[in-house]
Amino acid sequence: MEEVKLQTNYQRRDGGDSTQDSARERHRHARGRIRPGPVILFIHGFPELWYSWRHQILYFASHGFRAVAPDLRGYGGTIGAPAGAASYTSLHVVGDLVALLGAVAPEQDSVFVVGHDWGAAIAWALCLYRPDKVKALVNMSVAFSPRNPARKPTDSMRAAYGGDYYMCRFQEPGEMEAEFAELGTKKVLKNLLTYRHPGPFFVPKGKWCSDSPLPPWLSEEDVDYYATIFDTTGFTGALNYYRAIDLNWELTAPWTGAQVKVPVKFIVGDLDLTYNSFGAKDYIHGGGFKRDVPLLEEVVVLEDVGHFLQEERPEEISKHIHDFIQKFQRS
Repeated sequence: MEEVKLQTNYQRRDGGDSTQDSARERHRHARGRIRPGPVILFIHGFPELWYSWRHQILYFASHGFRAVAPDLRGYGGTIGAPAGAASYTSLHVVGDLVALLGAVAPEQDSVFVVGHDWGAAIAWALCLYRPDKVKALVNMSVAFSPRNPARKPTDSMRAAYGGDYYMCRFQEPGEMEAEFAELGTKKVLKNLLTYRHPGPFFVPKGKWCSDSPLPPWLSEEDVDYYATIFDTTGFTGALNYYRAIDLNWELTAPWTGAQVKVPVKFIVGDLDLTYNSFGAKDYIHGGGFKRDVPLLEEVVVLEDVGHFLQEERPEEISKHIHDFIQKFQRS
């Protein structure tokens, strides 16, 4: 496996433009309080960065934890990430995270883990492949998805929602990168980060991206930070996670029927697209989720909250995380 060096929130090497300098300055005092406390690994999703956890980093630093929030393989400041989607399977990314934990917390056999969106999917995989590394998990937006041995995931997506479903549109290398470039990075990110429709997300070519005002929880400066990074790195690394979905399915055949056996709390917004597609509500509340994740202790559904809940309701999410992981701290 090729070596990929992940960039953590307190090891930034970004250039010196004013937007990035301002973002770093806002969080400098949190990074300065890093101490040898219990580690919490925060795993971001799409189209996010370590920056998506900026509120939680401050909260947990002030509560005596060591927050580790890397840019994942292919995002932000990572080094050595390959261009091809075949190097973006859950096995690769979990390998990156295990290596990262060995570097930043060699004295801790297991850590607390928090995931969102693709970060949640990776966190589920981490719990399947290396449960010994996870004290407890708080996952958001994306529930566990048991492997269906009968059909590839993209076949199921096309059958359910057609070719304009966003995960289907993201499959062809170069296609969405060109469309994003034509639309403009900042406009694309504004549309993605503020999506709150309770249903499947469709991206028909030329018909999905519009100009809309930002909500109170997302500032122009926040979007500028994301846009500056993605303008530098491009979107290929981020989109490769979607392009490796079927390869993930092939490689994870040995885990068909496997359960996640770590303590779990799951949080989702009632307006989240993930909660309102592919029968997620029935799975989460009808017994399937608990069957596959037997140590599932809590399911929290937040009212009038969309997909990016850790940014939309930062204090509430931080408290939910803290309340849960406190139960597993050694006295």
